[in-house]
Amino acid sequence: MDLRVISRLLYQIKIINQEVNTLFEKETGFSLTRYEMLMFLKEKGTCSQNQIQAELKIDSAAITRHLKILEQKGYVIRQRNAENNREVFVQLSEQAIQDLAACGKAHEQGKSSLSLSLSDEEAEQLSELLNKLYLKR
Repeated sequence: MDLRVISRLLYQIKIINQEVNTLFEKETGFSLTRYEMLMFLKEKGTCSQNQIQAELKIDSAAITRHLKILEQKGYVIRQRNAENNREVFVQLSEQAIQDLAACGKAHEQGKSSLSLSLSDEEAEQLSELLNKLYLKR
């Protein structure tokens, strides 16, 4: 594939990413990364900070910053492991559980402009293509 074609495709992805992230945060009140962190905790329960970092593929400084913000907002509770002081466990707060539920309910009721103009089949195809790009490295 021609380098110019590759650069245009990647630039499209970059622009769409910026626009979608802004819209997502405006509609939900959560940055996309923090929302994914909260959903991971909701699905898995209490996890170590390292588990979240590995799942979301972000560096340790970024995970610490995100968790600090989420903790300040009352969305997560962090506790050091008594047996290993370097390990930090993270769990959702009741407020996070309620706010995530309200966010999901608002979306389901159509009170959100966060909808992709893709069919379920197209969304699956896009996911497969993005995974192909990611796994190719």
